[in-house]
Amino acid sequence: MEAPQYVPQPQASGGNFPVLETWDPSVQHHFIKPVKQINDGSDVAKFLTSKAYRDIGIFVMQLNRAMCPRKSVGADGKDKIRTFHIGSEYETQPVESIRKLQEMLAKIESYIDEAPPDQGPRRFGNVSFRKWYQLLEQRVTDLFEEFLPRSVLNFDSEGEHGTTASDELIAYLLGGFGSAQRLDYGTGHELSFLAFLGCLWKLGAFKDGNPGGDIERSIVLGVFEPYLRVVRRLILTYTLEPAGSHGVWGLDDHSFQPYIYGSAQLSRAITESEPMPLEGSLFRAPKPAQVVKAEYVEQERNRNMYFSAVGFINDVKKGPFWEHSPILFDISGIKDGWGKINKGMIKMFNAEVLSKFPVVQHFPFGSLFSWDQDPNATDPQQSVHMANQPPSATSMMPPPPAAAVSGTSAPWSRAVSMPSPAGLGLSHARAPWGPGHPVPRPSQPQGDVAGRQSPVTQAPWARSSDRPSG
Repeated sequence: MEAPQYVPQPQASGGNFPVLETWDPSVQHHFIKPVKQINDGSDVAKFLTSKAYRDIGIFVMQLNRAMCPRKSVGADGKDKIRTFHIGSEYETQPVESIRKLQEMLAKIESYIDEAPPDQGPRRFGNVSFRKWYQLLEQRVTDLFEEFLPRSVLNFDSEGEHGTTASDELIAYLLGGFGSAQRLDYGTGHELSFLAFLGCLWKLGAFKDGNPGGDIERSIVLGVFEPYLRVVRRLILTYTLEPAGSHGVWGLDDHSFQPYIYGSAQLSRAITESEPMPLEGSLFRAPKPAQVVKAEYVEQERNRNMYFSAVGFINDVKKGPFWEHSPILFDISGIKDGWGKINKGMIKMFNAEVLSKFPVVQHFPFGSLFSWDQDPNATDPQQSVHMANQPPSATSMMPPPPAAAVSGTSAPWSRAVSMPSPAGLGLSHARAPWGPGHPVPRPSQPQGDVAGRQSPVTQAPWARSSDRPSG
C-alpha cells in the first residue's frame, strides 16, 4: 500500500497530551479506498504496530481525558468543579459541525420507518435490516453532501485513481451500523464509527469548536451518544445478533466505548495540566455497586454513558444482573473509585477489542487509518492474546485459563496514551495491579453457579472474594 505524500505526526495539546493530527488541506493527499487487511490471526500483530492502531489509541485517549471532570480555583479561592453529562450544552447547544452530524444521524434513524421489521417467523436477526442498510448505502453520498463541510468533501487529492476523502469516510460510516450480511452488530462496528469521527477530525471538520477539550466533549456527548441511541434502536427493531460476542466472557454484547467515557465522567476531577486519575471518584458520584440496582440505573442513564449502556442491557436482558453480566457485576465491587474502573476499561479495550481477531478482522485500512507500519511502534510480545488468535473465525472463542497469562506492562497504567502493544496478555481471574475490592452484593445460588461459573468471567482488574471460585 502506497503511503500518502504528507505524513503528519501526532500533535500535542497544551498539557503535552497526545492529540490526533489534523491534515494540512493545502497539501495534496493520496486517498486510498479502505480495504480489509486482517485476514487471519497473525495479521493482528501487524495491526498492533500500524499507524491505524496508533491513531485509534490517541483518539480514544483524547476523548477519554476530555470527559473527565475539571477543577479550577475560583475567585473565592475555592475549587470549582465542572462535569460533563448527557443532555448538557455539549449536546443541546453544539457548534455547527456537531449539529450537522446530529441531523445526519436523525435522518439515518428515520430510514427505519421505511423498512419496518418483517413479521414472519425468524430465529435470528430480522431480514428487513438488509433493506434499511441498503437505503443507507444508496443515500450515503447525498447525506455527505447535505451534512458534511465542503472543506472535507473537497479536501485536496492527487486524484490519480479517482479516490476521494468521501470514499474513505463512506467505508467507516457504513461499517459503523452492523453487518447486513450477518444481521449483527458489535464492538467492531462501534470501532468503525469511531474511525469515521477520527477521519473527520483529521480532515479538519471540527475546527469550528474550541480545542483542548470542549470540541472533544461535543464529539462524545453530541455525536457518539446519539449514535449509540440509533444503534440501540436498530438492535431492538431488527433483533440484531451480537457480533463477535464473548458471551459471559465479555463486557457487553454490543458496545464497549460508553463504558470508557462513562467511567471518565465520574472519575476524580483534574486540572487541565493533570493526567487522568488512576483512582478516586467525583465527589458524590454514584457508587459502582449501584449499577446492579435497576431503578438507580434508570435514573442515571439520562446523564451518564456508563449507566446508559447498562440501562440498555437491562432493556434487552432479564434475570439477575450477576448472571447475565458477570464482568460488569464484578467491576461493581471495585472500591478505589471510577478512576480505577476507567483505567481498567482502557486496558480491557486494548486487549479485548483492538487485540482480538474476531473484532478487528473487518476493519478496513486506507490513508486516514493506515495499515503502514508506525515507525515508533515496538513488536508485540507473544502473549496469550497473540498466541491464540484463530487462523480464521466468525465467532469468539472463550479466553484461555488465567494460569497461562502474564500481567500487563506499565505504559498502560498511566492512561495518557494507548499502551505499547507489548504485554497485552491480561489475566481474566486476577487483577494485574492491586488486590480485589469486594463489596456486599446480592447472594448468588452457590449450587447453581458452581457448575458453570469460572474465574475467567471476572474483570481483568477486579477480584471478588464473595464470588464462587469455580
